[in-house]
Amino acid sequence: MQTTGPTFRNAVAADVPALVELVESAYRGDASRAGWTTEADLLDGQRTDADGVREIIDDPRAVLLVAERAGELVACCHVEGRSDHAYFGMFAVRPQLQGGGLGASVLAEAERRAREELGAARMHMTVIRVRAELIAYYERRGYVRTGQLSPFPYGDERFGVPKRQDLAFELLTKSLRLPEGPR
Repeated sequence: MQTTGPTFRNAVAADVPALVELVESAYRGDASRAGWTTEADLLDGQRTDADGVREIIDDPRAVLLVAERAGELVACCHVEGRSDHAYFGMFAVRPQLQGGGLGASVLAEAERRAREELGAARMHMTVIRVRAELIAYYERRGYVRTGQLSPFPYGDERFGVPKRQDLAFELLTKSLRLPEGPR
Protein backbone atom coordinates (compact mmCIF):
# COMPACT_ATOMS: atom_id res chain seq x y z
CA MET A 1 0.00 0.00 0.00
CA GLN A 2 1.45 3.32 -1.03
CA THR A 3 0.66 6.41 1.00
CA THR A 4 0.24 9.76 -0.64
CA GLY A 5 3.03 12.25 -0.30
CA PRO A 6 2.80 15.10 2.12
CA THR A 7 1.55 18.59 1.39
CA PHE A 8 3.79 21.44 2.48
CA ARG A 9 3.06 24.86 3.91
CA ASN A 10 4.72 27.47 6.09
CA ALA A 11 3.93 27.20 9.80
CA VAL A 12 1.74 29.82 11.43
CA ALA A 13 1.36 30.87 15.06
CA ALA A 14 -1.59 28.52 15.58
CA ASP A 15 0.75 25.58 14.83
CA VAL A 16 3.11 26.29 17.74
CA PRO A 17 1.69 23.79 20.27
CA ALA A 18 1.50 20.97 17.67
CA LEU A 19 5.03 21.72 16.44
CA VAL A 20 6.50 21.65 19.95
CA GLU A 21 4.76 18.31 20.56
CA LEU A 22 6.03 16.91 17.23
CA VAL A 23 9.65 17.93 17.83
CA GLU A 24 9.61 16.65 21.41
CA SER A 25 8.07 13.32 20.33
CA ALA A 26 10.77 12.80 17.70
CA TYR A 27 13.75 13.45 19.98
CA ARG A 28 12.97 13.20 23.70
CA GLY A 29 11.50 10.73 26.13
CA ASP A 30 10.25 7.20 25.71
CA ALA A 31 7.82 8.12 22.90
CA SER A 32 10.80 9.08 20.74
CA ARG A 33 12.15 5.53 20.95
CA ALA A 34 9.43 4.43 18.46
CA GLY A 35 11.56 6.12 15.78
CA TRP A 36 15.25 6.05 15.00
CA THR A 37 15.99 9.77 15.51
CA THR A 38 15.68 9.68 19.30
CA GLU A 39 18.21 11.54 21.40
CA ALA A 40 16.80 10.03 24.61
CA ASP A 41 20.09 8.26 25.39
CA LEU A 42 22.04 11.50 24.97
CA LEU A 43 19.79 14.19 26.40
CA ASP A 44 16.96 14.72 28.85
CA GLY A 45 14.81 17.80 29.07
CA GLN A 46 13.36 19.69 26.18
CA ARG A 47 14.39 19.84 22.53
CA THR A 48 12.49 23.07 21.91
CA ASP A 49 9.78 25.23 23.43
CA ALA A 50 6.94 27.45 22.28
CA ASP A 51 9.09 30.60 22.39
CA GLY A 52 11.79 29.00 20.21
CA VAL A 53 9.25 27.81 17.64
CA ARG A 54 7.47 31.17 17.61
CA GLU A 55 10.82 32.93 17.10
CA ILE A 56 11.45 30.93 13.92
CA ILE A 57 7.92 31.54 12.61
CA ASP A 58 8.32 35.29 13.20
CA ASP A 59 11.81 35.51 11.61
CA PRO A 60 11.51 37.05 8.12
CA ARG A 61 14.68 35.21 6.97
CA ALA A 62 13.33 31.82 8.00
CA VAL A 63 10.50 29.41 7.34
CA LEU A 64 9.30 26.60 9.54
CA LEU A 65 8.14 24.16 6.89
CA VAL A 66 5.23 21.91 7.87
CA ALA A 67 4.41 18.60 6.17
CA GLU A 68 0.85 17.31 6.47
CA ARG A 69 -0.96 14.14 5.45
CA ALA A 70 -4.75 14.19 5.49
CA GLY A 71 -4.63 17.43 7.48
CA GLU A 72 -2.37 15.95 10.19
CA LEU A 73 0.96 17.60 10.95
CA VAL A 74 3.48 14.78 10.42
CA ALA A 75 6.86 16.49 9.94
CA CYS A 76 8.61 19.85 10.01
CA CYS A 77 11.93 21.57 9.45
CA HIS A 78 13.49 25.01 9.76
CA VAL A 79 15.10 26.60 6.69
CA GLU A 80 16.82 29.95 7.08
CA GLY A 81 18.59 32.15 4.58
CA ARG A 82 21.99 33.23 5.81
CA SER A 83 24.68 35.33 4.14
CA ASP A 84 26.13 32.71 1.79
CA HIS A 85 24.04 29.60 2.45
CA ALA A 86 20.79 28.26 3.89
CA TYR A 87 20.62 26.65 7.31
CA PHE A 88 18.57 23.49 7.91
CA GLY A 89 17.41 22.49 11.37
CA MET A 90 14.57 21.48 13.70
CA PHE A 91 13.90 18.50 11.44
CA ALA A 92 11.28 16.22 12.98
CA VAL A 93 9.16 13.35 11.68
CA ARG A 94 6.51 11.58 13.76
CA PRO A 95 8.32 8.57 15.27
CA GLN A 96 5.78 6.05 13.94
CA LEU A 97 6.29 7.38 10.39
CA GLN A 98 10.10 7.36 10.40
CA GLY A 99 11.85 5.07 7.93
CA GLY A 100 9.14 5.30 5.26
CA GLY A 101 10.53 8.08 3.07
CA LEU A 102 8.64 11.00 4.61
CA GLY A 103 11.83 12.56 5.96
CA ALA A 104 13.53 12.33 2.56
CA SER A 105 10.54 14.14 1.02
CA VAL A 106 10.73 16.91 3.60
CA LEU A 107 14.49 17.28 3.16
CA ALA A 108 14.10 17.46 -0.64
CA GLU A 109 11.42 20.16 -0.31
CA ALA A 110 13.62 22.13 2.10
CA GLU A 111 16.53 21.95 -0.35
CA ARG A 112 14.28 23.01 -3.25
CA ARG A 113 12.99 26.00 -1.31
CA ALA A 114 16.49 26.98 -0.19
CA ARG A 115 17.71 26.87 -3.79
CA GLU A 116 14.68 28.37 -5.54
CA GLU A 117 13.23 30.78 -2.98
CA LEU A 118 16.33 31.81 -1.03
CA GLY A 119 18.85 31.55 -3.88
CA ALA A 120 21.15 29.45 -1.71
CA ALA A 121 23.95 27.52 -3.38
CA ARG A 122 24.69 25.45 -0.24
CA MET A 123 22.80 24.00 2.69
CA HIS A 124 24.42 23.84 6.13
CA MET A 125 23.30 21.90 9.18
CA THR A 126 24.79 20.85 12.47
CA VAL A 127 24.41 17.35 13.89
CA ILE A 128 25.55 16.01 17.26
CA ARG A 129 28.76 14.29 16.21
CA VAL A 130 28.10 11.05 18.13
CA ARG A 131 24.91 10.49 16.09
CA ALA A 132 26.62 8.20 13.56
CA GLU A 133 23.37 6.77 12.13
CA LEU A 134 21.94 10.26 11.59
CA ILE A 135 25.14 11.52 9.96
CA ALA A 136 25.12 8.45 7.68
CA TYR A 137 21.50 9.29 6.71
CA TYR A 138 22.57 12.77 5.61
CA GLU A 139 25.70 11.48 3.85
CA ARG A 140 23.48 9.17 1.75
CA ARG A 141 21.64 12.31 0.69
CA GLY A 142 24.76 14.15 -0.42
CA TYR A 143 25.82 15.95 2.75
CA VAL A 144 29.53 16.07 3.57
CA ARG A 145 31.12 16.11 6.99
CA THR A 146 33.40 19.11 7.38
CA GLY A 147 35.12 18.17 10.64
CA GLN A 148 34.23 21.67 11.86
CA LEU A 149 32.93 21.32 15.41
CA SER A 150 31.05 23.72 17.65
CA PRO A 151 30.48 23.15 21.35
CA PHE A 152 27.23 21.81 22.75
CA PRO A 153 25.59 24.52 24.91
CA TYR A 154 26.13 22.77 28.24
CA GLY A 155 24.23 24.56 31.00
CA ASP A 156 21.56 26.00 28.67
CA GLU A 157 18.58 23.76 29.35
CA ARG A 158 16.69 25.20 26.37
CA PHE A 159 18.71 22.66 24.35
CA GLY A 160 18.30 19.75 26.77
CA VAL A 161 20.11 18.28 29.72
CA PRO A 162 23.12 16.26 28.53
CA LYS A 163 23.65 12.73 29.81
CA ARG A 164 27.28 12.70 28.63
CA GLN A 165 30.17 15.12 28.49
CA ASP A 166 31.42 14.48 24.93
CA LEU A 167 28.68 16.22 22.94
CA ALA A 168 29.54 18.66 20.17
CA PHE A 169 27.98 19.65 16.88
CA GLU A 170 29.57 18.93 13.51
CA LEU A 171 28.85 21.05 10.46
CA LEU A 172 27.57 19.13 7.41
CA THR A 173 27.17 20.85 4.04
CA LYS A 174 25.69 20.10 0.64
CA SER A 175 25.81 21.88 -2.69
CA LEU A 176 22.33 22.80 -3.89
CA ARG A 177 23.40 23.51 -7.44
CA LEU A 178 21.60 21.39 -9.97
CA PRO A 179 23.80 19.44 -12.36
CA GLU A 180 23.92 20.93 -15.82
CA GLY A 181 22.18 18.94 -18.50
CA PRO A 182 23.61 18.06 -21.92
CA ARG A 183 24.31 20.97 -24.24
